Amino acid sequence: MKAHEVMNPMPLLFRSDQTIGQAARILLDQRVNAALLLDDSGHILGIVNKDLLMVALAEGLSAQTKLGELLYPPLQMMDYNQDIPYSEDNQNTISVVVKDGAIAGLIDRGEINARYAMRERHRTAETFAIIDAVSTPVIAIDKDGIINLFNKWASRFLKINAGEALGQKIDEVINNHEIVEILYSPELITASKIMLGESTFVPFCKNVVKDQEIVGRVLVLRDVSELEQVLRESEYISQLNRELEAIIESSFDGLYVTDGFANTLRLNKGFERIMGIYKEQCVGRNMAELVEDGVFSRSGTLLALEKKERVTISLVASTGKEALVTSTPIFDEEGNVILVVTNVRDITELNELQRKLDQMEGLREREMEAVIESSFDGLYVTDGEANTLRLNKGFERIMGVNAAECVGKNMEELVANGIFSRSGTLLALQKREPVTITLVSKTGKEALVTSNPIFDEEGNIIMVVTNVRDITELNDLQRRLEHMESLRQFYETELQQLKLATSHNMVVNSDKMKEVVNLALRIANVDSTVLIQGESGVGKELIAGLIHSSSNRKNGPFIKVNCGAIPENLLESELFGYEAGAFTGAHKDGKMGFFELAEGGVLFLDEIGELPLNLQVKLLRALQDREIVRVGGVTPIKVDIRILAGTNRNLAEMIDNKQFRLDLFYRLNVIPINVPPLRERLEDIPMLANYFLNFYNNKYALDKRIDNSVMEKLLDYSWPGNVRELENLIERLVITSVNNIISLRDLQPT
Repeated sequence: MKAHEVMNPMPLLFRSDQTIGQAARILLDQRVNAALLLDDSGHILGIVNKDLLMVALAEGLSAQTKLGELLYPPLQMMDYNQDIPYSEDNQNTISVVVKDGAIAGLIDRGEINARYAMRERHRTAETFAIIDAVSTPVIAIDKDGIINLFNKWASRFLKINAGEALGQKIDEVINNHEIVEILYSPELITASKIMLGESTFVPFCKNVVKDQEIVGRVLVLRDVSELEQVLRESEYISQLNRELEAIIESSFDGLYVTDGFANTLRLNKGFERIMGIYKEQCVGRNMAELVEDGVFSRSGTLLALEKKERVTISLVASTGKEALVTSTPIFDEEGNVILVVTNVRDITELNELQRKLDQMEGLREREMEAVIESSFDGLYVTDGEANTLRLNKGFERIMGVNAAECVGKNMEELVANGIFSRSGTLLALQKREPVTITLVSKTGKEALVTSNPIFDEEGNIIMVVTNVRDITELNDLQRRLEHMESLRQFYETELQQLKLATSHNMVVNSDKMKEVVNLALRIANVDSTVLIQGESGVGKELIAGLIHSSSNRKNGPFIKVNCGAIPENLLESELFGYEAGAFTGAHKDGKMGFFELAEGGVLFLDEIGELPLNLQVKLLRALQDREIVRVGGVTPIKVDIRILAGTNRNLAEMIDNKQFRLDLFYRLNVIPINVPPLRERLEDIPMLANYFLNFYNNKYALDKRIDNSVMEKLLDYSWPGNVRELENLIERLVITSVNNIISLRDLQPT
């Protein structure tokens, strides 16, 4: 990095007659770490930074001490284009960057090291991201067996949290003795298979060598589950082929198979029986040649190849049998025909029966036709092989298709050609049970589709009847209902938040107080320190209680301490506790302080500005280390508490007057909450007055009311005592007023 790439240009300038307090405030307000100090002639006297000011204050110098009176280290100058290497020195050295003899900016060595460290963290993060991206478990240990790499795939398969595993000994974290043994072995190992759950892995482990010394081991588990699955599937496919061969040969229907060029590949015994033609006459020969030689009178195979779709024809075989021939082309992924499978069904008896049935069923068919066509719902009927038999006008109206597009075609073909996006018929045939699906038709209507398979006496599906109902309006009503439900949930959430605020006797109407309450609720579930500031009587304790009851520490104690109400000589022992015999009069068993009593909960230090300076140091240490030492004790005690502080004093003025420590202020003021005085939120006065009126009416079994003229007077008053003063006034008026209506006459003595 070059100096000009990392410097802070146009540095802040201080004069020698400015004070330490002024400089600290300016650095804080400007959010910078350092500034140049110039004399009256514009010469650089030194560099003023936060550390220098903190040291000066810690050594007892006043905040009013002039900057020119401080001792400054020699200036470090650096050229504008000078290279800045990484340094392991963590001191925050600040250098002046000079360009062409003029000051160009400042460089903070701490910031440089932070940038180098960030760059290194990014590189490390990228390395770990690459390891996590490879879907292979990876584990690395150092020479002492401590885990220093445990990627997310190892976490997933071993069911161990990666964050908990890092830094732990391998044999204390992983229960799989095979993995532990491999990682501890000093040799390069490619071991036998390891089972983790239902997955199979082959481990590969090798040493990590640095400067010709073994510093650790890395284990990679290669997943071979898919390979083994492929082997099992290969065996399954072989078995399936054998079963398919048996099915083809046992089929009562005839089957005839050609390639995509109509060359005959095979035919079964059913085909030979129905057609009177044998495999020796056909296998290896082209279908066009067989038709030309008179072996077949016509061919469904050639028609299917020509049309590139399933075709069905009927013919009379040389045996005299009537046959229904259905030829289905099979396509590859690129749309090329690779096979044509022809099904030949003997329909001699069927046709004979059909002719008889045609005579008997004529009237019934006409009646059924009238019933089907008069249905408002859509009806779609296929045979047991999904070939379309019929559909009614209701179906055409809802779905936007007509009978000419569908009748005689197989449902698979219609789905493949995009006539339908999906098919309940095919699902019903597959599951052999009624199915219900939803879809959107070409007309834009939403439809509920129910397909019912019809079985013959032998359990074969002979027909699938599909009912299609237009549910567009029903779905529209459903969506409206869901919208109303979402609104209900939103309003319920808002109501719960309002209840949460009001459950703490908090009467809030003004925008300023609503902002305060909302801020308290937002920061409740974090453990950051909160400084609640405001005049006496504004309700700082109520805000602290709201934060506690809304936080994840709500089941823990809420300890409130008024630092100004405890004598100074007792305050330390009350806060931090004391050991047995710590002082004269101490309890023989010692005593827990408020910090220990608040364990797992919240400690509210009210009137923090009244804390003596010597206790401010001890409080600062407790905030930093999260541990305390009892009076008369030497053993630190860890405490798990959240600190809330409150004050009605101006801490900034107290800091300037050396009455309050600046470092403690920084620690307390992580999240500041300023509660406005009552005079700045007049909208709350009527609600507060009525709240206190109802409270004391109930308490004293009275029924007093406030006259409007009194309420106007209350709004005109400045309320130096804030809400507490208002409450006390309302209680006095309820008790002392003669009539049920509190009038201006009752208010006069105030």
